[in-house]
Amino acid sequence: MSTSPKPLRADALRNRQALLVKAREVLDAGEFFDLRFDDFARLAGVGVGTLYRHFPTREALAEALYREEVAALCDRARELQTAVPALEALATFLRGFVDYLHDHQGRARTLATLMAAGSDAQAEGSIALEQAVTDLVAAAVRDGAVRADVGVGAVMMALHGIGAAHGRPDWRAEADGVITLVLDGLSVPSRAH
Repeated sequence: MSTSPKPLRADALRNRQALLVKAREVLDAGEFFDLRFDDFARLAGVGVGTLYRHFPTREALAEALYREEVAALCDRARELQTAVPALEALATFLRGFVDYLHDHQGRARTLATLMAAGSDAQAEGSIALEQAVTDLVAAAVRDGAVRADVGVGAVMMALHGIGAAHGRPDWRAEADGVITLVLDGLSVPSRAH
């Protein structure tokens, strides 16, 4: 007997997406905790019962958003691997990660706070994101553009550090500088930037 969830009807899927879209807007505005949970339904134009059917708690809504955000980042990594040379894919992804954190400060910070409790979504997201970076680095190593003696853990530590330092006054410039250091450190000497 299969335990996978039954696919949603088209109207239920639209309602779920409306809730997620509105929650993203609220996160980006930094108001996720300021609203009563029921207000998400009103703002998304759906009934309160619909909200609770899809997301019984604020944490369930945050987990769904987190999963979608990580999936989008991982999809982007896969797209880049097929579209551009390996080193360019890695560099574009890492710089895009910084762009994402910058463009969605409230969303990224709130989701990181909510997921810090060690939820399954956070653990799964970390694994998926690390796999996406691993694939990008491995492709660049195979291409001869990146050193094989530096593990992906160093890249992940740099990304975590960038995220953790988000409140610094010159965060964006410093984050871009860290990515440049990572790429320069990974590049084989003959192809260093």
